[in-house]
Amino acid sequence: MFDFFRKHMKLFMGLLFIPLVIGFVLFGVQGYDRTDGADKVAEVAGKAITRQELDNAHRREVEQRLAAAPTLDRALLESDQARQLTLERLIAERVLALAAHDQHIVTPDQRLARELLQDPGIASLRKPDGQLDLQRYHEALRAQGMTPEQYENSLRQDIARRQVLASVSASSILPAAVAQPALGAWFERREIQLARFEPADFAAKVQVSDADVEAYYQANAARFQSPEQADIEYVVLDLDAVSRRVTLSEADLRARYEQSLANLAKDEQRRASHILLTVAPDAAAADKAKVREQAQALLAELRQSPARFAELAKAKSQDPGSAAKGGDLDFFSRGSMVKPFEDAVFALNKGQISDLVESEFGLHIILLTDVRQPAKPSFESQRAQLEQALKREQALKAYAEAAEQFGNLVYEQADSLKPAADKLGLSVKTFQGLPRGGPLTGDAPLANPKLLQAIFADDALRSKRNTEAVEVGANQLAAARVLQHRPAATRPLAEVSAQVRQSLVQQRALELALADGKTKLEAWKGGAAASLPATIVVSRQQPQGLPQPLISAALSVKVAKGQPGWAGVDLGARGYAVVRVNQVLAPESLAAAQAEQGRSQLAQMWAQMWAQAEVQAYLELLKQRYKAKILPRS
Repeated sequence: MFDFFRKHMKLFMGLLFIPLVIGFVLFGVQGYDRTDGADKVAEVAGKAITRQELDNAHRREVEQRLAAAPTLDRALLESDQARQLTLERLIAERVLALAAHDQHIVTPDQRLARELLQDPGIASLRKPDGQLDLQRYHEALRAQGMTPEQYENSLRQDIARRQVLASVSASSILPAAVAQPALGAWFERREIQLARFEPADFAAKVQVSDADVEAYYQANAARFQSPEQADIEYVVLDLDAVSRRVTLSEADLRARYEQSLANLAKDEQRRASHILLTVAPDAAAADKAKVREQAQALLAELRQSPARFAELAKAKSQDPGSAAKGGDLDFFSRGSMVKPFEDAVFALNKGQISDLVESEFGLHIILLTDVRQPAKPSFESQRAQLEQALKREQALKAYAEAAEQFGNLVYEQADSLKPAADKLGLSVKTFQGLPRGGPLTGDAPLANPKLLQAIFADDALRSKRNTEAVEVGANQLAAARVLQHRPAATRPLAEVSAQVRQSLVQQRALELALADGKTKLEAWKGGAAASLPATIVVSRQQPQGLPQPLISAALSVKVAKGQPGWAGVDLGARGYAVVRVNQVLAPESLAAAQAEQGRSQLAQMWAQMWAQAEVQAYLELLKQRYKAKILPRS
């Protein structure tokens, strides 16, 4: 019984963790009402998603992805396509939150505590005794710009949203009559011949006059513009900059070292054996007295013959988990046992037998068999680690004050960034030719949409004064000043004539390629002799390096028995292709896969894809129900 309690301590710790989440401050669906209505980018159920909300959400996603994969190109993550995906996710979260509310789906504290305990990131913040290191937990969240209440409430909402979709995916059923034909089509192979009509093959046939170049330039002047650019200077305040100004005294380091030793002492482990005589807490007094009398007699016997502890534990102990092992409980730390038992164990000397110890399980006789003390590192061996931790801790405290000072300085002395830089020990950086859409490479803060918006604001371009301090990341502010602005302008024809001529040749060569390909296709379909390359076999699993539109066309052409199928494929700037499908081959890949993992597993895979499609369809239905829409840019 007692051994069961010890081995399942994580479960009991989870229950003890519940009070931490009892006081969550809910800000979910109610928070959607708090908007000033300005700069809306989308609406769900009549409630706005503002550009500020989108900027904040996208910034968090970018920072999280860069933290997970630092080699990613930040410019790609800040692209319009990436921001569009973030907006779609915001809309999905909003409609799922509304659906969870309408379906009365709530996340109990027990479920939330279980999710927190299972989170690998949270698990990494646990102490050796299994308890959560609250200081590191708070610091980790603060580094992401979140409070524990915000994180835990976000997780609560995420669980509720997942439950909305789980009800759909769990009920998805794919009939075998649907699965098998779909699997057959998925693994189908086709023997094809392919003719390509590429613009490069027709370029030599194109004749372009100077008049043609002039006309094309006038009709497409916007394509030959120099982009809007600005030469700027900028300053970034972040934790590293604040940390460089933090000075630590020897006394501070010594105090932190002593604190770490005190924490280390708590990690002491002890090994004990015990004999348990069980008695229910609500047992009659006479019954309790009888068990205590038996325990006293056993204790007296052990005092006379301590070496018989294991022998008597096997014969007398009523703890099924440890009796067979002579009462041995192995090593454990503080917090692993019920308090009366733990207090007794940590008060004993090695080899000492306790008096009777009463707990909720009954009466214990305890023998302390071993003590394992963690090694105490020297101060010098810990100095670098202590400095790093203490500097970061003090930098976090000092950052708020430095951020306020930074914002005031760039505003009050708006004709230069140097005063703010000198005061806070920062460096003024420059960037030549910054485009309105942000740099392809360079410092990450300059890719921040909000900072770019501030730099290219009419007032900043006109007055050449400092922008406001803009939050460009977690614990990171930036301000900039325009030194020179160059508006977008059409470049003169003399400067771009070679580029114009090349564009015109490419366009006409593409037109010739498309025309020739379509003409050949109609002739071959009509029975004309076709001179085509050797056959190849393609499938969805083996596309042979061909572009996806071409594979899709080849696998969707109808092929009559004894007659080839024909398809023409527009490949955009790559020209045109004509596909002849000679025959449909047996799906050998399907047979191989079946031999390896079985038809049922393939059907299961297809069923999962089917369930995902149903989930997506349900999500689209929810968007319609809650009138979700993306608003056009103003």
